[in-house]
Amino acid sequence: MPIQFTTDGSPAHRRLALWQDIVCDVFVGLDCRSDLGSAFRGSVTQAALGKAVCSEVCSDRQRVFRTPSRIARSDQDFVLIALGHRGDGGVVQDGRETVIHPGEFALYDTTRPYELKFNDPFTQSIFKVPREMLQRRLGGTETLTAMSFGGEAPLERLAYDFIFRLCQSADRLASDGAAALSEQAVDLLAMALSERLRKTSLPSSTHRSALLYRLKAHVRAHLADPDLSLSDTAAALGISPRYVNDLLADEETSFQRFVLAERLAQCRRDLASPLLGHRHISEIAFAWGFNDLSHFGRAFRAHFGMSPRDFRHSQLRH
Repeated sequence: MPIQFTTDGSPAHRRLALWQDIVCDVFVGLDCRSDLGSAFRGSVTQAALGKAVCSEVCSDRQRVFRTPSRIARSDQDFVLIALGHRGDGGVVQDGRETVIHPGEFALYDTTRPYELKFNDPFTQSIFKVPREMLQRRLGGTETLTAMSFGGEAPLERLAYDFIFRLCQSADRLASDGAAALSEQAVDLLAMALSERLRKTSLPSSTHRSALLYRLKAHVRAHLADPDLSLSDTAAALGISPRYVNDLLADEETSFQRFVLAERLAQCRRDLASPLLGHRHISEIAFAWGFNDLSHFGRAFRAHFGMSPRDFRHSQLRH
């Protein structure tokens, strides 16, 4: 990633103030403190990755605070995944505290206060995603913040490696590929978090969130099957069809509406991709489980305000 900001070259007496300004701009409204004064040094890099943002922070020791007053003045609604690379970093949020060692990651949520503690120089990669990207896969994050992931659990290790390498390459990826990879990164992250939830004794609301994630994952894995049904999905999860719709009612949808929305989203993505410009619209629709082109066309227009053909032309002519 290209360096966007570094204290190198700045007047020594201005370094901390400049760092405060740039950290607030790159991440969210924060207060930064360090006892190093004019000896403080730090740098930040950043690259967009679809709806997500990848950053790398290299800094001397400091404390970082996301305070209630900062939150009240901000509409920032993100989950930040901090991946340790060099040195250790502490995270405090939601009544918990953890330490991120190299090779581990932890989450913190910008809608609630948190504190970051760095007692020595450190380097971290930060994967910042809109909170809804994780919530629609997993539910709430309150039970997952300030917990360390990535040690010996294979899925957690895989999530760390994938996101870390993705952040290292973010500025060299084409926009289409970057957006798809960021979605895959959040999918993998949600899988790792869901596995942890299933192994931990948690409140019933959290088990419900984990089950909702499993439900959504099952649907997404079977979208291409035109015979995907409520009864089969319920049987695969070991719950009743009524409970499936009860889970989805938390997000003001139903099984049929959720399946339709997911299929339309995949078709929209494929219709916008130059790499798939040679495929007929009908091929794309059938590939994602539609078996009636008239129904597909009506549903697409109702969701996106234009026909599939007009949408494709609007995207591919740019």
